[in-house]
Amino acid sequence: MKDSITQYKFKPGMALEFEVLSVNDLYKKHKDILTSPHRADFYNILWIHKGSGTHLVDFVPVKFSTDSILFINKGRVHFFDPSEKFEGTLILFTDNFFCRDESDIKFLRSTILFHDLLDNAALKVREGKDSLHNILQLMKNELQQTDKKFHHDVLQNHLHNFLMLADREKRKQGFTEISKGADLDYVMLFNELLDNHFTKVRSVKEYADRIHISEKRLSKATAKILGKSPKEIINDRVLLEAKRLLVHTSQSIKEIGFQLGFAEPTNFIKYFKQQTGTTPSEFRESHL
Repeated sequence: MKDSITQYKFKPGMALEFEVLSVNDLYKKHKDILTSPHRADFYNILWIHKGSGTHLVDFVPVKFSTDSILFINKGRVHFFDPSEKFEGTLILFTDNFFCRDESDIKFLRSTILFHDLLDNAALKVREGKDSLHNILQLMKNELQQTDKKFHHDVLQNHLHNFLMLADREKRKQGFTEISKGADLDYVMLFNELLDNHFTKVRSVKEYADRIHISEKRLSKATAKILGKSPKEIINDRVLLEAKRLLVHTSQSIKEIGFQLGFAEPTNFIKYFKQQTGTTPSEFRESHL
């Protein structure tokens, strides 16, 4: 087991931070990487064209089968099914590639495809299969036109259209729509701040102050959107990182606690036990 979870940045030296790859070719070259726990600073779209298996995303097994698509947000700890009993295409891209202006940023943060606050079930491609497949082919074709004018813009437009059609398809498949508005905006801002500061900031008031709203207003927003209090969401984020480190690294309990902002190991052990019903060591042993 490694001392830390392997973190991958986008391949250096590429003109654009965007790739369309064959999963099967990747398995031949990098199976050890794909099938080990890792997190990346870029987005993954995995389209399964044939076969079935399971993709593990932060301890949640996501089942997939022929003509299903998985959308995996940056920063998630995940690994691929080692069986290789499937064929697929992997689309990789970064914020730098996709976000040309504020509207692109807002779309990427609000689409249900990469929404960490929602379930990560695979999208089953049905009515929109032909349209999505055509756009995928357009992206592959455009990647060969590196010397053409508007190359980046054309690729980004194709990807944007792919994501919008996929978002539309997912909304048809039993997804409960979250009403857009101030509540969702506040929850998204809170979640983004939390991701950046959860190891040091545990105060609901401090997060509310940074969003420029009251604790009561933040609590109203999280209750409506997620059915949880801000404190519960903070605890969930701390515990997720604790579980990642306990299961996927060889760091000691003391090291993990310190990394998560606990000055004393006993404080971390008490906190973890109170929240989960087991000690950090018990949790680690249950995943050996």
